[in-house]
Amino acid sequence: MERIKSEDLPKIKPLFDSWNETLIWSCLQGHMGCAWADSSQNPMSAQIIVGDFCFFAGIPNMELVKNIPDDFHSDSILMIPQTNAWAEMIEKIYPFDNEKTLRYAIKKEPNAFNRENLLSLTEKFPPGYELKMIDEPLYNRAKSESWSQDFCSQFPTYKDYQAHGLGVMALYKDLPVSGASSYTYYNGGIEIEIDTKSDYRRKGLALACAQN
Repeated sequence: MERIKSEDLPKIKPLFDSWNETLIWSCLQGHMGCAWADSSQNPMSAQIIVGDFCFFAGIPNMELVKNIPDDFHSDSILMIPQTNAWAEMIEKIYPFDNEKTLRYAIKKEPNAFNRENLLSLTEKFPPGYELKMIDEPLYNRAKSESWSQDFCSQFPTYKDYQAHGLGVMALYKDLPVSGASSYTYYNGGIEIEIDTKSDYRRKGLALACAQN
């Protein structure tokens, strides 16, 4: 098993070519994350980790499934298999420490959404709340609270977030209570993280943040 250097990322790209997943693009384009493979020069199996997400492609490989880096900080890792064979191997290696969940893909094309309809949703924003773009104080505030950490967690500094990220937070009495922000970025786009503090849900706050 080898960690893939940035110059060797094109060699594992064919293993992921059929996977329309922005987090994979973020890694293969050299922006975020790390990759491993059974061979850096002639890979048949590969693993990509971006944030909390881990993707497996190619021929199922036990060493890669067991590979959770020492510097992985999350309490859990979301393992996403390319095939059922990968899924079966994951369940075999982690028989008592896995839970299946279903992920839904959204459209990624630039003109996939009706802009007028999206903007109309912000008109239903409840009174007493304020929308604000994530600046440096809000970046630091987001990273300090567990519910909002992933708004900026993949950007090590505000300078990095300012250069590559984008986000909006809803404030109530100057308190951040909801938001939508770039979890990752890739060429020409961002992957969005949306969340609301538990006491402020069901008010349309996250939806309004996402439209801005």
